[in-house]
Amino acid sequence: MSMIDLAFIIQRPPYKSESSTLGLTHAISYQVVDMFLDEGQGVVPKVCFIGEGVLNCLSGQKAMEHYGVTSIEAHIKNALLVDLDIFVCKEDLERFSIGEDRLVDAEDMGADKKLQVVPLSQIQSIINNCKHLFVF
Repeated sequence: MSMIDLAFIIQRPPYKSESSTLGLTHAISYQVVDMFLDEGQGVVPKVCFIGEGVLNCLSGQKAMEHYGVTSIEAHIKNALLVDLDIFVCKEDLERFSIGEDRLVDAEDMGADKKLQVVPLSQIQSIINNCKHLFVF
């Protein structure tokens, strides 16, 4: 089976722009792309949060309460539910003094996947080995 690697790099914070949400929405939509591929082909999307983008991964967002919109937290949980690989840059979490215990978790929804906190070198490897790169 021929697999096409896609990397979605999310580097913007979860406010003042909807690019973080758009990046995650595009990554989640990979499930419907199979109908447009040749027999035996598939795609493997990987979402990477880097820089200020790691702020999207904080749990306890209150976007619905304050703004009447779904938070990126809910979007990340849905992505984990559909078994999307999501990577968070370890160095950037440390730079913002964010512990792993403060990150989004979708266990309460029954997700098997978790956010993967990895060094920037691993994210760089994902970028270098992907067929298509999308930056948000």
